[in-house]
Amino acid sequence: MQNMIDLAIIGGGPGGYVAAERAGAKGLNVVLFEKKELGGVCLNEGCIPTKTLLYSAKVYDYALHGDRYGISVPEATFNFGKMMARKDKVVKKLVAGVGAKMKAHRVTVVRGEAQIKGRSSEGIAIECNGEAFRAANLLLCTGSEAVVPPIPGVWEAGDIVVTNREILALKEQPESLVIIGGGVIGMEFASFFNSLGTEVTVVEMLPEILGGLDSEISRMLRDIYAKKGIRFHLSCKVIDIRGNGVVYVDPDGVQELVIGEKILMSVGRRAVTKGFGLENLGVEMERNAVKVDGKMRTNVPNVYAAGDVTGFSMLAHTASREGEVVVNNLTGRPDVMRYRAIPGVVYTNPEVASVGLTEEQAKKEGVEYRIAKLPMAYAGRFVAENEGGSGICKALVGAVHGEILGVHILGNPCSEMIYGACLAIEQEMTLKEMEEVVFPHPTVSEIFKETLFEL
Repeated sequence: MQNMIDLAIIGGGPGGYVAAERAGAKGLNVVLFEKKELGGVCLNEGCIPTKTLLYSAKVYDYALHGDRYGISVPEATFNFGKMMARKDKVVKKLVAGVGAKMKAHRVTVVRGEAQIKGRSSEGIAIECNGEAFRAANLLLCTGSEAVVPPIPGVWEAGDIVVTNREILALKEQPESLVIIGGGVIGMEFASFFNSLGTEVTVVEMLPEILGGLDSEISRMLRDIYAKKGIRFHLSCKVIDIRGNGVVYVDPDGVQELVIGEKILMSVGRRAVTKGFGLENLGVEMERNAVKVDGKMRTNVPNVYAAGDVTGFSMLAHTASREGEVVVNNLTGRPDVMRYRAIPGVVYTNPEVASVGLTEEQAKKEGVEYRIAKLPMAYAGRFVAENEGGSGICKALVGAVHGEILGVHILGNPCSEMIYGACLAIEQEMTLKEMEEVVFPHPTVSEIFKETLFEL
């Protein structure tokens, strides 16, 4: 039996490895258990590989349309195999970087499947690779997995049906792709394959893609991609998969069939709560995820959870911040997780970035607000760098006090500027205070301040 560990972490994704790094830097004795690769789904099967591929697609788009900027690129082509190889290289480099961080902060990384054996006065008992560990505190960061609903024919279809994991390992570009689910993951893959010339069809059960985002922004993005050739079937329920065919029922109750060389299942993700002995602790669950309070504490003393396993905000940056909250409280710095300024980004081309309340949420919650909107073309830098591009910046402001409630942007490079709106919402800044902030000129980020000036 080892000496007591200050903090044991199960899961080396953005929640786990960030918490491990912070805890190690503050002098805690930390052991991080990871059964696959450091970085979790985000680094290995999600955020990083998809963004690497999307950037390749964006470069290809620029080459194809370079004439818009006075640049001619004769016979622009792409190599799918090289794109995938570069994706693997980027992932490998960043995984190594996470490993280096763990080493630098004296975090012990144990490769293998950790099993929780129970909790007693002697600490939390964990076994991995036949070795026993005792921990004073345990942080669960086991993440999430893709949901594959029990649609008839889904398992019989074999490798025709793929999730985000399998589609990132394709050796050849499919000529056609049917995507079941028009959420963030579905739309990012739709964007990538559409740019390469794959025939893409999106079947979505809801009335609009990107449910949960501002509906006006979602509709505008859908219109852009419809013009690029993506076919959308909204308010449609998939009822059967027949080999390469997806059978769905349209809003009028009529059965339709769409064919794809590959079928991407992208209907959501669920918390991973089985397979590591969680049942031996008596942790309270809520909607099939681990229930936590504002300090990321479970109902079991000294047991915490962060990231997708809580089922609340399945975003890498949320997981990292939740991990920080745990470590701060363990090391004497009172901290509480807040969710009012968590940004969401869709890395399509153009990008979508959003933070705070949407109009739909404000109406539902009875929040009094004013709204301002400006086309992205009001920013000179946007016009200079996005020939023929369109987009919008939309801001919600409290009707009484003028505080920034929400900001929603369609247009490149909004993923790199949304943090300014995050800061404004987190600090409860008002219109008057934003007027006193100086933005650099010319930048696309100026559109944020210009939009607020409309109120």
